[in-house]
Amino acid sequence: MLKPEIEDGQASLADPQFRADVLAGLERRPRAIPARWFYDRRGSELFEAITDLPEYYPTRTETQILRDHCPDVAKIVGHGRAVVEFGSGSSTKTPVLLRCVSPRAYVPIDISGDFLRDSARALSAGFPDLTVLPFEADFMRPLTLPAEIADMPKLGFFPGSTIGNMIPLMAVDLLRAMRMSLGLGAMLLIGMDRIKDEQTLVRAYDDAAGVTAAFNMNLLDRINRELDGTIPVDAFRHVARWNDDRARIEMHLEAVRDAAFTVDGRPFAIEAGETIHTENSHKYGPRDARILLRSGGWTPIGEWTDPEGKFGLYLAEAQAERPAP
Repeated sequence: MLKPEIEDGQASLADPQFRADVLAGLERRPRAIPARWFYDRRGSELFEAITDLPEYYPTRTETQILRDHCPDVAKIVGHGRAVVEFGSGSSTKTPVLLRCVSPRAYVPIDISGDFLRDSARALSAGFPDLTVLPFEADFMRPLTLPAEIADMPKLGFFPGSTIGNMIPLMAVDLLRAMRMSLGLGAMLLIGMDRIKDEQTLVRAYDDAAGVTAAFNMNLLDRINRELDGTIPVDAFRHVARWNDDRARIEMHLEAVRDAAFTVDGRPFAIEAGETIHTENSHKYGPRDARILLRSGGWTPIGEWTDPEGKFGLYLAEAQAERPAP
């Protein structure tokens, strides 16, 4: 059953943090805007389209791992937990997990409110006896979760290798925030993409149909719409590149010509060849992933992958910290 939610505020009011991040990102060198601002309604829809592309292996690979090994996950996790999904999007993988662990409640968290509520309604229809509590929030900081699940044991769910969008320092901060939100004794099921050949990686973020390019360019449309921007969108192109030193795919918006524009009344100029860095997607080897989890306060207790080792699914627990020996 879907619990009622608070209505949106005035849609015409831009998120103050969005404004601050965009203005600061355009002023700094090199220019960069946090990837979380991709996800207005159009951006969320485009990302869901990306997950169905033939080049984009992470979604189908992780989904198959979950289908194959969910019974193993359920043996460790048990039944009756509250499943808390961080960055739920359309919750496409979620039904596999919910059928497997039979939770008492499901809390999808996402920054895109309209998309979140639509997805929550669709999922609630498929699980009519499950309490669904959509929670519009930025999960990058500790959250006070709904009171209805306060006394329930919790299972965090963070699929899609979204952890890879953050530099390692931010990824550790996020894992610690999740631990604080979920509490001692909680578990976390998290997906992480693995390092592989450069051609496969670049194609996954620069598909032949141009959907990822549209996803990246939509950020400029959002800035123009919500922040009174005058960015000439046709002066930019989508670029995806592999940074081997940092083990990550980078997405950029590259200026194809000199351009001048304003955002929120402030003037900016960019020269041809300059870029706005919009997203990272870090890739982790198995040992790297376990170290990252431990750094964030989570003890790995389970690990599964596909036959080719493209992607890893990890189960970790928020255990009591103990002093070093």
